[in-house]
Amino acid sequence: MMKESGRKQGATSPCAACKLLRRRCAQDCVFAPYFPADEPQKFASVHKVFGASNVNKMLQELPEHHRGDAVSSMVYEANARVRDPVYGCVGAISSLQQQIDMLQTQLAMAQAEVVHMRMRQSVSSGGGTATNSPENMASPPTPYHHHHHHHQTRSHFSMDMVMDQATWGSSHCGYA
Repeated sequence: MMKESGRKQGATSPCAACKLLRRRCAQDCVFAPYFPADEPQKFASVHKVFGASNVNKMLQELPEHHRGDAVSSMVYEANARVRDPVYGCVGAISSLQQQIDMLQTQLAMAQAEVVHMRMRQSVSSGGGTATNSPENMASPPTPYHHHHHHHQTRSHFSMDMVMDQATWGSSHCGYA
């Protein structure tokens, strides 16, 4: 059986769980390895959200090697529930997902602007419609771009969609 270092027979301070619950902390206390006395808030938030008996039951049902991860998850969820009682972790995940979506949109817009600027530069530096021909558009002017040609071609389509919706309107592309 795993014993917390520093726990000895006799006069030991109870773990944070037993202290909060005002009970004697037994040598084989299921809470002791995961809720040390010097971290009382850790158990307090878990107890507030899940209840001591539910935490006890969950820990008893798990093999010892999974209990640490389960406690970490419960502490994380409990802290999230204390901060956001309605949504908890899901609220945090949703907020992060919205940030990802917004940043991906901003990135796509910036990439579309780069493509648009390159096309304008190509037209203005080429001095005519020959630069705009499909043959010339298919082979970018620099060796670096030629090396990444396949990726560029693939991303042009998705950027055209963003440009179509955001800046160009349906008259420039046949998508809308």
